[in-house]
Amino acid sequence: MEPLMAVIIPTLPELIKFEWVAQAAFYFIIGVTLAGAVSAVFLRRIIHNILGLIVALFGVAGLFIYLNSEFLALMQILIYVGAICISIVFAIMLSDPMYKEDPRRRLTKVFASVLVSLLILAGFLSMITKTPFEAAAQRSDDWTVTTVGNLLLTRYALVFELISFVLVVAIIGAIVIAGQGRKQRSLK
Repeated sequence: MEPLMAVIIPTLPELIKFEWVAQAAFYFIIGVTLAGAVSAVFLRRIIHNILGLIVALFGVAGLFIYLNSEFLALMQILIYVGAICISIVFAIMLSDPMYKEDPRRRLTKVFASVLVSLLILAGFLSMITKTPFEAAAQRSDDWTVTTVGNLLLTRYALVFELISFVLVVAIIGAIVIAGQGRKQRSLK
């Protein structure tokens, strides 16, 4: 005979169903994502907009976790929250105020930047035209996390290196621009 308390008081799994908890977690993640998106759009200060964007991107990462895509969730946090949003915050912190008048551009700098851009474009176009794309048709339909991870860390490792290089260049550029702004302010 079972004890009287076990008959009267049901166990926790009988009271709270797993489906209810999963559904509540899903609605919570949706609420966080929507709250972040609304604050990213409607708040008045730009730093609050960026914080709202960060919350919304964390919510999207939560949706990836809910869909059993932990790898995509971590990439969402690493790339979008960790790199892009923080770069935006650095750019805002290091930029000059909007009311400040921009200095006049020198024509030699404009021509030099156009020339460098055209040289880079020519290099990219040359690389694209010389790359054999037949190998893309031979890929399998296996897109598991293991396969994608192996490809990203072996065959496509250059992509990660280029992304980190671009972020470093952007941060160095922001620091140089901020340094020039401080020099101009100290001269006045």
